[in-house]
Amino acid sequence: MRELYRKIPKVDRFLQDKELLELLDTKPKFFLKKAVDTVLSELREKISTGKVEEISYDALKERVKEELQILLKPKLHRVINATGVVLHTNLGRAPISSSVADHLKEVITGYSNLEYDLEKGKRGLRYRNLEWILKELTGAEDVCVVNNNAGAVLLVLSALAKGKEVVVSRGELIEIGGSFRIPDVMEQSGALLKEVGTTNKTHPWDYENAVNENTALLMKVHTSNYRVLGFTESVSTKELVEIGRKYGIPVYEDLGSGSFLDVTKLGLSYEPTVQDVLKSGVDVVSFSGDKLLGGAQAGIILGKRELLQKIKKHPLNRALRIDKMTLAVLEATLIYYLDESLALKEVPTWKLLSQKPEQVEFKAKELVRILEKEGFKGKVKIVKERSEVGGGALPLQTLPTYCVKVEVPGLSPSEIDRKLRSFYPPVVGRIKDDSFLLDMFTVFEREIPELAGHLLKLER
Repeated sequence: MRELYRKIPKVDRFLQDKELLELLDTKPKFFLKKAVDTVLSELREKISTGKVEEISYDALKERVKEELQILLKPKLHRVINATGVVLHTNLGRAPISSSVADHLKEVITGYSNLEYDLEKGKRGLRYRNLEWILKELTGAEDVCVVNNNAGAVLLVLSALAKGKEVVVSRGELIEIGGSFRIPDVMEQSGALLKEVGTTNKTHPWDYENAVNENTALLMKVHTSNYRVLGFTESVSTKELVEIGRKYGIPVYEDLGSGSFLDVTKLGLSYEPTVQDVLKSGVDVVSFSGDKLLGGAQAGIILGKRELLQKIKKHPLNRALRIDKMTLAVLEATLIYYLDESLALKEVPTWKLLSQKPEQVEFKAKELVRILEKEGFKGKVKIVKERSEVGGGALPLQTLPTYCVKVEVPGLSPSEIDRKLRSFYPPVVGRIKDDSFLLDMFTVFEREIPELAGHLLKLER
C-alpha cells in the first residue's frame, strides 16, 4: 500500500500536461486542478480499501479528462424537454427563436444604446425601446416593464395604493409557484386588502358595498393557474370597469400569463388577450413576458398615462427594472406580433402550441425509425397521450400528443429517467403508470438525433 501511495503522480505533472491544458481552452486553470484533486482523492480512497493493484498515469489522465468535462459544463445549460409541458417553469418556460438569440448576441457582445438617445445625443430612457411596439400592438397610452409580473404587481400596488384599500374578490386571491400570494404581496406593498364575495361567487354589488373614501383600486386577478367550476359567478372586467367609472376609482387587472393572440383560433380554450382587456377600459394591466407572450422573463405594465407616470416614478421601479438582455429579447419577440402569421411561425411557444397531432406523431415515428435503424435493443412504442400548456396558463387545457414509451432490459423507468438526466444535453421525460415516456410535443425536430443517441447509450 505504501508503495502504491509513493507512485501517485504529482499534481504538477497533470497541470503541465499540454493535452489537458488544451482542453481548458480559455477557462481558468482552477478547473484542471480541481479535476486532478478529485481524481487523486478517489485513487487514495481505492488504495486504502485495497481496490488498486497498479497505477497508470495514462489511465488517471483519462479520468481527469472526464472530470474536467463535467466541471467545464456551465451549471445552467440546454435541456431536451420531453415532458410535454410547453411552458415548463422548471425548464426555463418559453424558449426564444434563433433569430431573437442572434439579435441578443449582437446587443450584448458590444455596447448598446440602452439609455442613450441617438437623435438628441444625450441620455435617454430605456423604456422607449419597448414603448413604440407595445403601444402599437395594444393602443396603451404608456408602458413600464420590470423584472417579472410579481414585481409588476408589487410596484403597481405600492405606487397607487399604499396605505389605502384595494378591493379584490375572494375567489381571486391566488397563490402561484414559489408560494407567491396576492395577500402577501399586497401586505408588502403597504396596500390594505379588502376582500369581497365568497370563494365561488362574487357579485357587482359586493364591490360597490366595499367602496369608501379610502378605496384606491378595484383589482381583478386572472385565475390563470386554476379554475373554480360549478355553482360560480364572477364580475367581468367590463362590469368592474363600469363600477370603477361610477365611483371614480381606477381598475387594475393582473392578467397573469398575458396573450396577444386569440388562442381559440388554435382550438384552445378562451383566454382574454391583452388588447381585449385594455379595450374593456381598465386603467392598468400587467402580465408576464415569458409565458404566452413567448419572450424573456418580465412584468409588462400598460395603461393610462397619468397612472403609469406614478408607477414609473416610484423608487421600486429602479430596483425592479429590466436589463439590456431582457429588453433585446422582448423587442425582437414582440415585433413578430405585428403579423399574427409570423408570430405563429417564429415564436417557439406558439409554434409548439399550434402543432397538429400528425406533426407530433411524425416526430415520434422519426425517433423510432432512427432507433430501429441503429439496432436499439430495448423496446419502443408510440402511445397517444395528453400534454399541458403549463406556466400557469390555460389550466384546464390539455393537448393531444404522441409519446414514445421506452423500455431497456435491466433498467427500471426511474433508472432510465436518471440516466437520461445525466447525459449532455440532459433529457427530462415523464413517468406514468410505471412507464417511462418521451412526450414528443415539446421535442424540437432538430433534437431528435441527439435524443436517439442518448437512448442508444442506455444499453452500454
